[in-house]
Amino acid sequence: MDPQLIVLIVAIVFVVITLAKGIRTVPQGEEWVVERLGKYHKTLTPGLNFIIPYLDDVAYRLVTKDIILDVQEQEVITRDNAVIRTNAVAFVKVTDPVRAAYGVVDFAVAIRNLVMTTLRSIIGEMSLDEALSNREKIKVRLRESIADEAVDWGVTVKTVEIQDINPSPSMQQAMEMQAAAERERKATVTRAEGAKQAAILEAEARLEAAKRDAQAQVTLAAASAEAIRRVAEAAAANDIAIRYLLGEKYVTALATLAESQSAKTVVLPGDLQEAVRGLFGRQGR
Repeated sequence: MDPQLIVLIVAIVFVVITLAKGIRTVPQGEEWVVERLGKYHKTLTPGLNFIIPYLDDVAYRLVTKDIILDVQEQEVITRDNAVIRTNAVAFVKVTDPVRAAYGVVDFAVAIRNLVMTTLRSIIGEMSLDEALSNREKIKVRLRESIADEAVDWGVTVKTVEIQDINPSPSMQQAMEMQAAAERERKATVTRAEGAKQAAILEAEARLEAAKRDAQAQVTLAAASAEAIRRVAEAAAANDIAIRYLLGEKYVTALATLAESQSAKTVVLPGDLQEAVRGLFGRQGR
């Protein structure tokens, strides 16, 4: 083969390779960091860009779209020594490609570890009940705590969401036992309160009944006293009517005794005639 032809072919290949190295098309949503002889030179934005072949080199290709960083689940100890399991997800965006490239070795790993350590610190200051019921508060504090550090790495933390925050299996079992004990305690208190109210009502009912019985006895005694007084007044005026009434009661009692089914023998006084005559008075003799 002709040496001149070989040289021409080599020259054409060299030119093609040089052009390929010098022309770079950056896709939308990315920015490329270019180094010249190992030192930062410039940042390529989306679109057609030109660099000097063999001197410039694309060292980093950074995504400028929102990045979702999943933070792995971890066990955290609360202020009252309870163990809970929690994980999170962070939404970040590269806003300074140079800092993101040279400020930290791997900003994604750095953000994940920063979220994990900060989350442990925040929950460690809370009790178990506070940690389980203040998810929004934890999220706000977490974002504020890592925002300044992330800026130094050329990253903006848009938000951090707590995915799960649950007690560990052993702690959950203990909480269920505690809840069951609390329900039993409330039930016992309710039963005791009901028994107390029932006893109070029963005592009040007995007291009211005793008061009414006493009032009834007083009323009966007053009625009996009034009846006796009137009978005494009537007897003082004329004892014939009183004797007649006593005789009538006497005869009625004997008749009732004789008619009783359980009566086997009826005993009559031997001086029945004298007794009757004494009741009705001796004026008729």
